[in-house]
Amino acid sequence: MNFDDYCQQKAAPAGSSVYYALRQAPLAAEPRLTALFALRRELEETVKETSDPTVGHTKLAWWHKELAALAAGEPSHPVTKALAQHHPAIAALAAGEPSHPVTKALAQHHPAIAAEADALRTLVNGYGMDLEQARYLDFANLQRYIAQVGGTFASLVARASAANPADPQPWAADAGRALMLAQFVQELGNDARHGRIYLPIDELQRYNVTAADLLNRRYSPAFTELLQFQTARAREALAAADAAIPASERRAQRTLRAQIALAGALLHEIERDGYQVLHQRIALTPIRKLWIAWRAARRR
Repeated sequence: MNFDDYCQQKAAPAGSSVYYALRQAPLAAEPRLTALFALRRELEETVKETSDPTVGHTKLAWWHKELAALAAGEPSHPVTKALAQHHPAIAALAAGEPSHPVTKALAQHHPAIAAEADALRTLVNGYGMDLEQARYLDFANLQRYIAQVGGTFASLVARASAANPADPQPWAADAGRALMLAQFVQELGNDARHGRIYLPIDELQRYNVTAADLLNRRYSPAFTELLQFQTARAREALAAADAAIPASERRAQRTLRAQIALAGALLHEIERDGYQVLHQRIALTPIRKLWIAWRAARRR
């Protein structure tokens, strides 16, 4: 299996929301976006499927090293750039050559990956927070995690999609934060089964819902009120994020726009189903995902 096939299967299996969001990307950007989504999935699996924090930190340290090698792989001098481009042995020597299929794909398809070293480091550190804590006292405390993971990743995607990767795309961090708020609602039951609750403790207390209620899948009027609040906050954030995308970027940012629309539609479906997210994972049908992503990507 070549690295592109690996990234496709890791990031966006057929029928998934990411699959349809990536299909909306400009053709030239799709391979590097797929590699970025595959990287996110690798980091998610590293922390969420590892029971021993020490093992998790060891794996993340490996990713730090691998991504550092990737980011160092683009020489700065014009002469060495030319040599690396046309001489594989020199390119391998300069980079320390990344070994993972995802980093190989990024090296191949992302021409500005060297400039993303800080963002990649921040992203890995953000996922490292999952190894340190599984609960958050309040929303302000949770925001740091949301910013490091969701905000950083969406910014990476936005710059990789932009006509000029050097443009900072400051609006993108809010889009990433909004998508994570929606994900917390969708994945509430699954996250709880893995020992993680991303709803702040003070908000659970405000609505008289306990962690044990979530872990034991206990529905109640209080739980419904809690989810109504969480859904309304996520929906408001998604709408604001979509509105903030500059007109000049709307065509290039089709993938993030499709993700925002899909997240909003899923929140509506969860609401329509009575917030029954503790014992099941509510999802849209593939044909609905296709239609929502296609329409959102072409809306002005």
